Amino acid sequence: MAKRDYLNHLMRDLESHTEVRRFGSGWLSGFFALLFAIVGFGMVIALRFPDWFATPELAIIKDWGGFRGVVHLVLLASYGLALLSLLLRPRKVLGATALIIALAATLIGGANVQPAETRSWGIFFGLDFFVVNLLITGFMFAPLERLFPHRRAQRLFRTEWREDLFYYLVSTMFVQVLGFLALAPSTIINENTSNWQAFRAGIASLPWLVQFAIVLVASDLAQYWYHRLFHKVPFLWGFHAIHHSAKSMDWLAGSRMHFVEIILLRSITSLPLFTLGFSPSVMQAYIGFVYVWSSLLHANVGGNFNQLGHWIATPRFHHWHHGLEREAFDVNFAIHFPWLDKIFGTFHLPKDRWPENYGIPEDVPKHYWGQFLYPWKRTGKKIDETPTE
Repeated sequence: MAKRDYLNHLMRDLESHTEVRRFGSGWLSGFFALLFAIVGFGMVIALRFPDWFATPELAIIKDWGGFRGVVHLVLLASYGLALLSLLLRPRKVLGATALIIALAATLIGGANVQPAETRSWGIFFGLDFFVVNLLITGFMFAPLERLFPHRRAQRLFRTEWREDLFYYLVSTMFVQVLGFLALAPSTIINENTSNWQAFRAGIASLPWLVQFAIVLVASDLAQYWYHRLFHKVPFLWGFHAIHHSAKSMDWLAGSRMHFVEIILLRSITSLPLFTLGFSPSVMQAYIGFVYVWSSLLHANVGGNFNQLGHWIATPRFHHWHHGLEREAFDVNFAIHFPWLDKIFGTFHLPKDRWPENYGIPEDVPKHYWGQFLYPWKRTGKKIDETPTE
């Protein structure tokens, strides 16, 4: 019971919508102390158990001579900010939690931790991948949402942020499993189309920018019809409804996606990338680009961009896809190019207007496991109340 009370106090401290979080209040120092403590702890665990929690593709970062020094500085920053928060803040839960996590990282071995001898099963969970992605996208979009918000009253720790962070954790921690399942169709095609070698060589010989442009259009065309199909087929909609059930939009909301849909989406969009002969650097650039682009489209970032939004996807264009209003249903399926919606008759971008609310008129469970089972249990029951922030 005491543990539950402690966690409730921590969540209230993070989620409070009434408190002014100004400099000198101790909240900012407590928040960043907690963030750095979690980052440091995650990296120490990845260094301690690399066979289980380290992504092989990130080995180049961990093998860099200054990496452990960075981990040490992160833990020191967490200690310092936690102590500052404890001094300034009447409620001590933020600073105390950060201090406990940073201390745990230090007791495990801190920046000098050595790899433990473990048996590798060939399967890993990308804890370091989760930490790196969270840091990069968080520091990229959280300030952007504070400087140029669409909804100024929406807080960083808004409604349902815990559910969306867990989705983010799942999609990054299980990167190996997801990657294997998603690339299976591409692997099968490549193994059975050896007569395509001349065509693939021709694609690979094209200028880099031309290849990248083709990838953008080809993947968006494939994703457009995939996306539209998941709106039209009732059983498939049960999976996609999870993504649309978010009642607030920010950079983290885009990660809310059913495990099955993640596999199917990545399978479809990876087909042109991995079967037509594009250069590896083009594919890597596109994967990084679409990851950032998707976060931007869901972000709580303002700007009407009335003309640009007809040709290049903007946050307002995609927010209309998530709108709860009737006019927002089944529109704006493209991820990069709204002109695809224009061609196929699904474009909707009323001048200077945004959706009033987000979500869907269905009774979707609020937590991960309920949402995981929802596609098989859904009744399509509508709800009358309009969701609010």
